[in-house]
Amino acid sequence: MSAEAEAAAGQPALAADGGVIHNIGYRRYDAERLGRWRIVQALTWHSYRAAFGLGRGGKAKVFPALLFALLCLPAAVNAVALATNPHSQPLVSYDAYIPALRTVTVLIFVALEAPNLLSADLRNHTLPLYFARPMHRIDYPVAKLIALSLAVLTIVEIPELLLYIGNVSQVHGAGQAWEQTLRLLPGLLYGAAWAVLLASLGLLLASTTGRRVFAICATGVPLFFSYILAHALAQAGQQAFGPAGPGQPSALTSLAGLISPFTLLGGVLRWLQAPRGVRVPAQMLQATTVGHYGPVYGAVFAALTIAAVGGLILRYRKIGVA
Repeated sequence: MSAEAEAAAGQPALAADGGVIHNIGYRRYDAERLGRWRIVQALTWHSYRAAFGLGRGGKAKVFPALLFALLCLPAAVNAVALATNPHSQPLVSYDAYIPALRTVTVLIFVALEAPNLLSADLRNHTLPLYFARPMHRIDYPVAKLIALSLAVLTIVEIPELLLYIGNVSQVHGAGQAWEQTLRLLPGLLYGAAWAVLLASLGLLLASTTGRRVFAICATGVPLFFSYILAHALAQAGQQAFGPAGPGQPSALTSLAGLISPFTLLGGVLRWLQAPRGVRVPAQMLQATTVGHYGPVYGAVFAALTIAAVGGLILRYRKIGVA
């Protein structure tokens, strides 16, 4: 009788080197092996749910729910205002959806949820379980980046879709509805820019430590103080240097927005609005002055996004798994 047959019969079998092989009843996995991409898909879905506290305790759901409701509030107010006064103009625009409110809510959301997605695995040394075959090292940060980007996209884009529904419900005719759709599309693309840039930066900063409290500080503090510094330098440029020419701000005022990702995104919006001749009320715009430096904002946005994504991937290529 062969060693395999003896093991199958529950009897100890002699190995080639004289050792004994015991059958302790484990069953082989005979089902289909789904492979690397299904692992990434499962990790992405699990991380996306975790960003909103799903599958976790009730306390983990409080802040995501509050932040999401806060961002939806302007869309609800706009819908009520249009319903009570059908001839009025919308209170909120799609691509400039209350920038101060969006900045605060997204900053808090990223600072809280980026550490939630990474810190536990770093602290508990569970990365070897992820990096076992067939998953590669690059798959883990990519899955986390996709998940957090989708989470930020959810809290940014759903309020815009609610705003769109409220506006379309008060217009008459397919032509006006199509006009609202065309106005919505740039706002959705702008929201996607927010999601990708801030998710990649948040995860890169949060990956520096496995302590969740420290990771929250490492994520939130640079985002917050860079935003404050950008506004302070812009104000200092206006007060100290004045305009660089007729209708043109000083170089310091124009370039100060490059310091913070939030003012950087506002500068990209200003730059993209200029060729279209879009005139949005000043109180609805991100407070970023770009002057003649619009292309610089676009280039820095692309470079910073690529650098943050590349830095996150490089971090997990070099990180220890012990």
